[in-house]
Amino acid sequence: QVQLVESGGGLVQAGGSLRLSCAASGLPFSIYAMGWFRQAPGKEREFVASIKWGGGSIVYADSVKGRFTISRDNAKNTVYLQMNSLKPEDTAVYYCAADSQTRTLVAGTPDYWGQGTQVTVSS
Repeated sequence: QVQLVESGGGLVQAGGSLRLSCAASGLPFSIYAMGWFRQAPGKEREFVASIKWGGGSIVYADSVKGRFTISRDNAKNTVYLQMNSLKPEDTAVYYCAADSQTRTLVAGTPDYWGQGTQVTVSS
């Protein structure tokens, strides 16, 4: 049974930082592309960032470039999202995702989703 468990969300003031973690189990993590999505109230889920199995081919949404950093530790089966210079518009539920193909992950149709973690940025 595949599980993706996010942690690290919370309430932070604008300009602050948070680091999200996603621990994966039940899948060959080291060969899976991993990514982060987010969904704000009343909006559709949107792509945030992805990272290929070897740590390369990193892609970011334009809205987070230069502020967010995705990374992974294959020894710990964990992917991270370091979020700096947070803005109120970053407020959303953040979801971890896993897929054997980067293109389908980025397209928003990954094989697996986590349950999400809330990030709230106050102004």
